Amino acid sequence: TVIHGLKETWDATNQGHVFISQNLKTASMVRDMVKEGAVEALKKCFSSRMEFGTAGLRAAMGPGISCMNDLTIIQTTQGFCRYLEENFGNLKERGVVIGYDARAHPPSGGSSKRFSSLAAAVFISRGVPVHLFSDITPTPFVPFTVSHLGLCAGIMVTASHNPKQDNGYKVYWENGAQIVSPHDKGIATAIEENLEPWPESWNIEEALKSPLLKDPYQDIHAQYFKAIQKHCHHRDINKSSEVKIVHTSVHGVGHAFVQSAFKAFDLHPPYAVEEQKDPDPEFPTVKYPNPEEGEGVLTLSFALAEREGAAFVLANDPDADRLAIAEKQQSGQWRVFSGNELGALLGWWMFRCWKQQNSDKDAVKSLYMLSSTVSSKILRAIALKEGFHFEETLTGFKWMGNRARDLLDQGKTVLFAFEEAIGYMCSPSVLDKDGVSAAAIAGEMISYLATKKTILSQQLTAIYDEYGYHISKNSYFICHDQDVIRSLFERLRNYSGQKDSYPTECGRFSISAVRDLTTGYDSNQPNNKAVLPTSSSSQMITFTFSNGGVATMRTSGTEPKIKYYTELCAAPGNSDVTQLKKELDDLVDAIVENFFEPEKNKLQPKPE
Repeated sequence: TVIHGLKETWDATNQGHVFISQNLKTASMVRDMVKEGAVEALKKCFSSRMEFGTAGLRAAMGPGISCMNDLTIIQTTQGFCRYLEENFGNLKERGVVIGYDARAHPPSGGSSKRFSSLAAAVFISRGVPVHLFSDITPTPFVPFTVSHLGLCAGIMVTASHNPKQDNGYKVYWENGAQIVSPHDKGIATAIEENLEPWPESWNIEEALKSPLLKDPYQDIHAQYFKAIQKHCHHRDINKSSEVKIVHTSVHGVGHAFVQSAFKAFDLHPPYAVEEQKDPDPEFPTVKYPNPEEGEGVLTLSFALAEREGAAFVLANDPDADRLAIAEKQQSGQWRVFSGNELGALLGWWMFRCWKQQNSDKDAVKSLYMLSSTVSSKILRAIALKEGFHFEETLTGFKWMGNRARDLLDQGKTVLFAFEEAIGYMCSPSVLDKDGVSAAAIAGEMISYLATKKTILSQQLTAIYDEYGYHISKNSYFICHDQDVIRSLFERLRNYSGQKDSYPTECGRFSISAVRDLTTGYDSNQPNNKAVLPTSSSSQMITFTFSNGGVATMRTSGTEPKIKYYTELCAAPGNSDVTQLKKELDDLVDAIVENFFEPEKNKLQPKPE
């Protein structure tokens, strides 16, 4: 009865074909669900295939076509391999790289290492050379390897900071950046056309013996740490610094790599949080393995810092592409910096170091910094005063990485890029966010500031004093009803009852400009056409206010959330922080009340 109930859905999704997994554990999980009559659980696993997008795949590990498992990894890789064959005549000469984190799911037998071996077997069965890391590696090592070795593509098997049961499949193109459209659609189509496993795709043992398989671990390890040393500018200070820093890798891959990065900069090794330094797919000491959650994830780090007399904590997420920083204040309280605040500090530092190295006044004209459109505009303020270029991209490092590659190909210097979700690109060697190089660069910045009897929070105030205060407040509402989300945004587009009649005020706040990247409307452009790429499949509207405020409302691509990002950008000299914060709080309250209408739309606020 259970199987019969699933048949119609299965036929629609898989054209009636049944593909048998050779993984006995996932087969056993399905049998148990059938025995228990768990129709809803079976439907969840088998009713719809995971969608391949620009972020690749991300889903729970388990049986069925909606989950990450041996079969879906093989099907995805077969499609990706076919797509690469169509796009590169020299794929068999150049090859691909595959890396993985430490995630594992014992009930289904799935793990990042096993998935990466299966992916390697698929490529090797087609005669494609594979550079498969022999051990866990940070995500940024994959794009670094693509660029360093001139490969056609890269795959990283990771779910970053997602819950422990999840895994993911992240894809990089030959330019060293994450894929953007239309590659996602082309790969998705190729996956659908190659669902039946090829005979050799299951044969991991043969693949691992193949002469086409190479292990790039030692070479890339050496080359990466050599490359990031270009951004070490105060080696003597680093050597003599007495600053104490604590580091946590939150049960992920970062520990050994951050230790090596500090060594490459001649910084004293950071104190490692013993309970979290070794990879553990269970993430036993944290509710969520995400440093963005702030103090809850950092409790053990603060305890170690207190014991060792350290005033700084650095934290990577489990795949080490993000970095959080906390600093002990004179009051004894810990301050966890937001992604925007760290973007201001690292941007200031990168420019300061560059300026010291470049005496040619014209060089600044070829210098660029990037950030995503929902991140702080602080880099724009620094660029205006210092004379370099600042560009905004859509949300996500795939956009910044690809734009950085375009600029580098034009002979420009891309010094820094960041997004508010604690992601930083401090070196063009990696065209993606990189928490390893950012950790070493932050360590050097902290050591340098100590020689000036200054700490990060004081330097942040100095940056705001010079370039203008940028105060941000970001949050979200939870909404599972797509119709409600659609009507909420459509109301904003037809505010006075007419099409394209956006609001001109929000409470007492006057609106000076509107940009809608769902429809492509931008009131700031001469023809009202947005410059940034648009996407009708996601909602995103930005309002600019006469008081210097900017607010973006957008839907999340991976969660049932309507997010908002707000910032008040004050002119240099306006340093009444209390008044600025009150103004931003009032603006956010007005946006929530007038634009979100949480009671009417039954929106759940972000849980405390």
